[in-house]
Amino acid sequence: MKKTVKKTVTKKSTGTKAAATKTSAVKAVAKKVVAKESPAKKAEIKAKASKITRVVAHIDVGWGHALYIRGEGAGLSWQQGVPMICEKNNEWHWVAETDISPIVFKVLVDDKIWAQGENVTINAGDVHLSEPKF
Repeated sequence: MKKTVKKTVTKKSTGTKAAATKTSAVKAVAKKVVAKESPAKKAEIKAKASKITRVVAHIDVGWGHALYIRGEGAGLSWQQGVPMICEKNNEWHWVAETDISPIVFKVLVDDKIWAQGENVTINAGDVHLSEPKF
């Protein structure tokens, strides 16, 4: 008589299934919380979300010089300029994450020479492109 031996193979768990189950549970709870918010509350949350505001100036200010921005709103001040970032030879950027509107500003060369014209006013989340004259 021949005996048959049955072999049982056990695999070690890597924890992936547990992690996936936990992630799914967290997502389910998050959906329930969001679903309970009233439409007015959802609108309020969306309105409070920060917006990316950009100012882009196209101008060659010359080797060794820089463009600055002064103003009010989004952390700007009329007393001291914030350096703008030179992305290319003649393209300067200032970016702020804010929900404060309006933002009023003006650009300066070396934080000393003001651009010609009136102050510029934009809303949070806007992009302003200009070619300032000095």
